[in-house]
Amino acid sequence: MGMSRPHKYQLHVAEPGRATALAPEPEVETTSGRSSSVIPQVPQRAQRGRRAAAAGLALATLFLAGCTQAQQRGFMPGRADGQEVTNQTERITSLWVGSWTVLVLVGLMIWGLTIWCAVAYRRRKNDTGFPVQMRYHVPLELMFTLVPVVMVLTFFYFTQRDTREIEMHVADPDYTVNVVAKQWSWDINYVDQNVHEPAGIQSFATGEVDAEGNDAAADSLPTLYLPVDQTVEFRLDSRDVIHSFWVVDFLYKKDMFPGRTNSFQVTPTTEGTYAGKCAELCGEYHSDMLFNVVVVSQEEFDAHMQELRDQGNEGQLGVDLNRNQEEWSMREKHDDAGPRYTEETASTGTEGENE
Repeated sequence: MGMSRPHKYQLHVAEPGRATALAPEPEVETTSGRSSSVIPQVPQRAQRGRRAAAAGLALATLFLAGCTQAQQRGFMPGRADGQEVTNQTERITSLWVGSWTVLVLVGLMIWGLTIWCAVAYRRRKNDTGFPVQMRYHVPLELMFTLVPVVMVLTFFYFTQRDTREIEMHVADPDYTVNVVAKQWSWDINYVDQNVHEPAGIQSFATGEVDAEGNDAAADSLPTLYLPVDQTVEFRLDSRDVIHSFWVVDFLYKKDMFPGRTNSFQVTPTTEGTYAGKCAELCGEYHSDMLFNVVVVSQEEFDAHMQELRDQGNEGQLGVDLNRNQEEWSMREKHDDAGPRYTEETASTGTEGENE
């Protein structure tokens, strides 16, 4: 017992020109006295590879589960509590995060293969001459061509799919807002209610804070009110140069051109105050061209519309008005804003210095 019995068949060397039959697998006698065929064992290297892959998957799962809200949305702007600001922010974030996930995986694979090739096929100490040279490798060249084409076409499909949904216009939006850009502020018209916000005036306190540490420009910025869960159509015009209407947390911006009206539609889904700015360099005080968007309940929105009527802000502020809607010059704000660029300051070299 415990010893291998002789094989039932012996291996014979075939004579030239004659075929031979393969011998059966050897049998091993077990402790019970029965014989059984030898079962091939999985190589330890393969087992270690599977364990490493499982461990990597588990670590990746734990890593993703521990991500903050900002990390999960790819560090895109948004609310700290993770709530979607509009009906399109989730779609935009998913496209952004999905694209970068694929790009990172492809990049890691390429870098990994590059480093592996550099290490595995490095020149050894005793190597002489040159390695075998290959003039072409058809399967490899096909892969290098087809894989990038498939990737680009895949990105194109998802991009055009989401762009089509984001730019879709419904026939009858709930509200229509006309925003007129000007150097360097905004005029806001509520078309359906035939009222407007007070004419926007450039903020001269951009970047400054008050005694309590709050943004000093916040109270003087133009403010646009929107009702929550209502589809709003924005009609965008410019009085002077190219501007760009950008509500940061909406993850969307649209250029504004003189003589052309652009439009888009969006449905705000979460109440709150959101910062907006011009996203196109439009002149000397481009950084002062800020505004706020306040998403409120329907009751608050209706109350604000009535407040504008009571203030006498009826009608629309159109593109035919002068840049600032009021007869005053930016240069007259010298005392409020500090020295500006003039012939006098240019000659003395003191432009831009605070008094």
